[in-house]
Amino acid sequence: MLRHPLRNNWYHTLKDLTITLILWGYYTIGFVILFAPFYVCSRFFSTDVTQAFQRLNTRFYRWFFVLLRYLAPACRWRVDPAVKTIRGAVIVANHASYLDPILLISLFPRHTTIAKQRLFHIPLYGRMLRLSGYIPSSAEGPLAELMLDSMEKMPAFLSGGGNLIVFPEGTRSRDGQIGPLNTGAFKIARLCNAPIHVLYMENTDRLFRPGRFLFDTRSANTVCVEYLTCIEPRYDDPGFSLNGLMGQVRGVLEDRRSPVR
Repeated sequence: MLRHPLRNNWYHTLKDLTITLILWGYYTIGFVILFAPFYVCSRFFSTDVTQAFQRLNTRFYRWFFVLLRYLAPACRWRVDPAVKTIRGAVIVANHASYLDPILLISLFPRHTTIAKQRLFHIPLYGRMLRLSGYIPSSAEGPLAELMLDSMEKMPAFLSGGGNLIVFPEGTRSRDGQIGPLNTGAFKIARLCNAPIHVLYMENTDRLFRPGRFLFDTRSANTVCVEYLTCIEPRYDDPGFSLNGLMGQVRGVLEDRRSPVR
């Protein structure tokens, strides 16, 4: 017997709501109960607090995605094996969903990233971002010293195998188009003489759509993290151009989004 369409829609909506609440429950209450004690211990007893916090962040988000995969089996996951081998680089990617940054953080135990300035002003959470070595998106006001300190440490961090994760569009794309790229990631790469690895995030916005509270847990979907290329600019070349480098990265992302048939 076929289910009534309206009743079927209510069932799927209720299922999505239940799974969404479980996921965000882990993200909030689960953090306090399961992970906060480890952060506190790392803060007071670890010899390298920043590295300890980064590893804990990776584990926390990794378990978030383990839970998501279990609760939403209709969604498949494909991470290019080359992605996990990246070390000592600036990683740039397109940005389609709130899931993008935490998905990449879950892949790299040694990492830092650029976070919105307002997040650093949230009690406790902002402190965690600082201790994780994350970088504010703006150096204005009281965060100027933090930005300067981060830039001074960045060359050693990258040369030691850490990765800087950046979404140079700065915000999520609502239509899949590649938006204008900000210069920040590319200036840091030039400062540190670092290679740039370009990744492509696909279908994270189908699983968790921008502007929507509920995860879409029932639609068949494949979330992909695809490795596109490594660019190793000659920063000391008189002909080097920051705009040219940004145009090259943008071209790689646009070619992947609209492959030649």
